[in-house]
Amino acid sequence: MSDFSNIVVIQTAFLGDLILTLPLVQSLKRNLSPEAIDVVVVPSAAGLLAGHPAVNAVIPYDKRGSDSGLQGILRQAGRLRRNRYDLAVVPHRSLRSAGLVWLAKIPRRIGFDTSSARWLYTDVVTYAANEHEVVRNAKLLEPLGFKVTGKELPSLYPSAEDRSVAERFLSSNGMAAAGNLIAIAPGTIWNTKRWLPERYAELAKRLVGDGLAVVLLGGGDDRELCERIKNDVASGRIVSSAGKLSLLQSASLLQRCRLLISNDSAPMHIAVAVRTPVIAIFGATVPEFGFAPCGERDVVIEAKGLACRPCSIHGGDQCPIGTFDCMTAISGDEVYRRAVESIKTVAPHSQRTDGAGRVRG
Repeated sequence: MSDFSNIVVIQTAFLGDLILTLPLVQSLKRNLSPEAIDVVVVPSAAGLLAGHPAVNAVIPYDKRGSDSGLQGILRQAGRLRRNRYDLAVVPHRSLRSAGLVWLAKIPRRIGFDTSSARWLYTDVVTYAANEHEVVRNAKLLEPLGFKVTGKELPSLYPSAEDRSVAERFLSSNGMAAAGNLIAIAPGTIWNTKRWLPERYAELAKRLVGDGLAVVLLGGGDDRELCERIKNDVASGRIVSSAGKLSLLQSASLLQRCRLLISNDSAPMHIAVAVRTPVIAIFGATVPEFGFAPCGERDVVIEAKGLACRPCSIHGGDQCPIGTFDCMTAISGDEVYRRAVESIKTVAPHSQRTDGAGRVRG
């Protein structure tokens, strides 16, 4: 048992950022064996951590809703203060996150030197811009006296009920027996990170023509896009789950898939966390930012050599120079070829293990 028995981790950024924080949480649990590690997240991400053995409690923080503004920060800080944490680890680099743990009077507070309020931390760690996010986050543990080597993968833990719901979804759409299921996640909140919908549709047609089955993944905001792609393919071997499943139910569905083809968006990180290989299509952003999928068989496809890339760390609503070359230069033939290559190297889902090391079945 370490000197820290009650730990809180603050990560209220995007869903993918939360998943990439999980190796940090897993390392804290393994190395310090605290009584509890709680994680503060935005409400939309809270369900993702259910059943994770390293997480004691998930604390929602509605920073853009009921807990917005200074009064919201004070309320949330009061809730954290009542939990009497002795250590806060904060990979999120906002002023709000730093202020939250300071106002909560947590005695040991670790954050990055690029935080908007680094002076509110007791320990400041250099943000390694040239490293993968998983490796960067692991460096936050060095002030505690141990160094994480290698790149640990995040893990998610869909429940038996999550798996049952995913199986019922497939069964109700005539895909229960599909052993060659390919997932496609065509959506993202950033338009410049989205490969062309018509190319996703053409890709899906070719995969279905090869005798594979395709499931389209996404949230409620992706429902229309996924339905349009499904209708363009016009086959009984493609179905859309967009907006129909919870996060962990979608994770369980991904466990059933041989491969995920995705933009630079949250589904690729979910796939990594359940050990489903990924082909990630990068446009406005670049892997060098540190947010590429990090599984052993994961592949990134990008248009290299463009002077305009990257144009933004997150992406944007439209191409700043009006060409969208970063996505139009990526052909359907290239993505299809890489998909076929990946499928050949991946065992059926029943012969692979999930994020917990259990055999999928």
